[in-house]
Amino acid sequence: MSSTTSQPTLHPLEEFIQRLQAGDALLPDYPENVVEVVGILKSYGVVLDAYSRNLIYIAENQFLVFFPFFKYFNGEITLSKLLQHWWHDRINYEYAEYCMKAMLWHGGGGLDAYLDSPEFKQLANTAIQARFKNNGLILGVNKLFPDFLPESIRQLSYYSALGQFWRVMSDMFIELSDRYDQGEIQSIPQVVDHILKGLVAAANQPITYKVKLRDRVYEIIPDSVGLTFLADTAIPYVEAVFFRGTPFQGVVSYNAQVHQIPTEQKEFTYGALYADPLPIGGSGIPPTQLMQDMIHYLPDYLHEIYRTSCRGEDDLRVQICQSFQKSMYCVTTATIQGLAPYPLNSTDSQQQQANRIYLEGWMNRFITSRLLEVNQRTSRSCQLFPERSTHSAE
Repeated sequence: MSSTTSQPTLHPLEEFIQRLQAGDALLPDYPENVVEVVGILKSYGVVLDAYSRNLIYIAENQFLVFFPFFKYFNGEITLSKLLQHWWHDRINYEYAEYCMKAMLWHGGGGLDAYLDSPEFKQLANTAIQARFKNNGLILGVNKLFPDFLPESIRQLSYYSALGQFWRVMSDMFIELSDRYDQGEIQSIPQVVDHILKGLVAAANQPITYKVKLRDRVYEIIPDSVGLTFLADTAIPYVEAVFFRGTPFQGVVSYNAQVHQIPTEQKEFTYGALYADPLPIGGSGIPPTQLMQDMIHYLPDYLHEIYRTSCRGEDDLRVQICQSFQKSMYCVTTATIQGLAPYPLNSTDSQQQQANRIYLEGWMNRFITSRLLEVNQRTSRSCQLFPERSTHSAE
């Protein structure tokens, strides 16, 4: 009787595990990918600068304002800006709020835990009493519904925290573009390394939140809580926006009997790493707002690539979304490298085993993502068939 030796079953995405262990990225290192990723992150960095400023403005200057009609104006209310707002010739700050609400809803990290703590409730109540010191009606409502105003402050805390997170990421992406222009960035691994170093440098940057009411400053998230950039904003952001997201209205049914939406939040796969770029441009699709914003800040070299593609600018938002998705896989690669239990190129067998388990955990979540699609090398040319070679096969 012949004996057979069973072979270990390889992970369906084994190629990407090996790629990460070799120091490569989830996105292949093609020259066209470098141009797309750097160019789109330049545009994204400019947009994030605007998003960040507005989120922080709302958190600090629209504190418990029940009808913040001018919250997107950053305190500069003019007829010109009002007309631009009505004509929709403006930054779509609604997308920033969409991301904020996704983080608030999915939670995770120290920020989420702190906002459920007695310390937060005490500080929030102190700020409420100061905000409505001479408003007996609101204070009475607060006694009848004691969770209403604290919940609003909990949301404002996410406004501030996401604004602080995006402040770091905006600067990081703008610097990446500058280094590319200077010839320092020439490959996808270099892009990932730049992002990783930026994340590490800002890892322990404190996340705090305070508001000024009348002549006194009230702390909502004091420095003593110990919230930091990486653990309490970056990682929850990746989870909430890159992976889970929220289902887009008009695309799937919210009817529970239809079962088009998972019953468990942990099963959501509506994030940037899963999204099909084709619906971008359709009504009710939040990322369309982001793509529309990035149109205005595309570097000339990237805009020219889109302009000379097969469909030109007819599907510009879709092309931008495809490039953006590629860039997010670079950011995710940096996150994977930074959070690994040991260096991914370690030669120690025990460390290699721990890293293997760690990487398989990530790959399990990528199985239904668009990882394979972004790895396909496609041409933007309208040419349907490659030119036939004039050389005969030998």
